[in-house]
Amino acid sequence: MAEITFFLIIAILAFICEYIDASIGMGYGTTLTPLLLIIGIQPLQAVPAVLISQLSSGLVASLLHHKFKNVNFSLKSIDTKVTFVLAMCGIIGAVIAVLVAIRLSSFILRIYIGSMVLTVGILTLTAKVKTNFSWKKILGLGLISSFNKGISGGGYGPVLTCGQVLSGTESKHAVGRTTLAEAVTCLASVLIYIATQVVVYWDIVAPLVIGSTLSTPLSAYTVKKVKERKLKNLVGYASITLGIITLIKIFI
Repeated sequence: MAEITFFLIIAILAFICEYIDASIGMGYGTTLTPLLLIIGIQPLQAVPAVLISQLSSGLVASLLHHKFKNVNFSLKSIDTKVTFVLAMCGIIGAVIAVLVAIRLSSFILRIYIGSMVLTVGILTLTAKVKTNFSWKKILGLGLISSFNKGISGGGYGPVLTCGQVLSGTESKHAVGRTTLAEAVTCLASVLIYIATQVVVYWDIVAPLVIGSTLSTPLSAYTVKKVKERKLKNLVGYASITLGIITLIKIFI
């Protein structure tokens, strides 16, 4: 019974976090990783599991975003070109991040995750000034966000989605691009973790994959029908709260 309860709790958390993430392009790893740490799962157990689950749900969500015309992933579209550049940046950032993560203590990883989540939450709520689109900004955003993803399982969507919006990209396109680029980044990160002989805990992966994937049709439909500002505020406040809780838990 305890194992079933554990499975259901993780699956429900994944469903909620992925629904938010695929709806506004942020929030899955940023909120889920601290939650897993809070319930007692270690960073190097949680992060690879979160990455694998978001690889699965991200690919499904990307197809649905394209189907609902939230984004255009046809071969020569600007969405496809930007996503390709972000994915390449994601692979580079993931390599650097994983090589750093496996050399850090659990204590340092927890501090980084808590601080990053807290900072991202504050920026999500306060960043308002828009600038013009540029490929240099896309490259910078891709590298920073993928480093966050590889080292902590979160912090990709908030940096990349908000960064694109602030750089003049429409919100729906930013969400769709981020969802697919993040899936590629997750794949690269997972392969590197496995190559460095980090153990994957499939009893954590299974409920995360099931819960997150089941939420994708609802989230893609939400992007099509609902304004994302309210959900974005929710992620901002949730990120701040979880960041504070994660940091407090380190010292008690």
